[in-house]
Amino acid sequence: METSGKIQHWADTHHPSWLDFIRIALGLFILYKGILFISNTGALLEIMKNSELQFFNLALAHYVAFAHLVGGLLIALGLVTRFAIIFQLPILFVAVFFVNIEQGFLSVSNNLEFELSLIVLLLLFVFLFYGSGRVSLDYWMKKHPNW
Repeated sequence: METSGKIQHWADTHHPSWLDFIRIALGLFILYKGILFISNTGALLEIMKNSELQFFNLALAHYVAFAHLVGGLLIALGLVTRFAIIFQLPILFVAVFFVNIEQGFLSVSNNLEFELSLIVLLLLFVFLFYGSGRVSLDYWMKKHPNW
């Protein structure tokens, strides 16, 4: 526990301000992808219809939608950022290593989904380490505990 506290303190003191704007953009992008995921119900129903595990796919779809909508908003606001990122990591790990890798790197057919998923996964690891930064609700709540 002491080591994680030291790492968190180092990351908080060495967090550049421009990284906060990348975190906000990342959160808004994840929120956008969640909205796209919900709005494309036809493809989602087709996946569930062709599968033997319909209940599992339905639960998985709800998890992805909820994690992207709520997690994207929390990451953009900088509120419990590391907690929100932990719920995003399994989704992006599956997207990078199981879903999009079959299309290939820089493939025209998948509209660069693999590359976007890989960039988002790497940025999630960066913000899992660095945290939310100074332009965040976490930082504001830390500085104003009695507000």
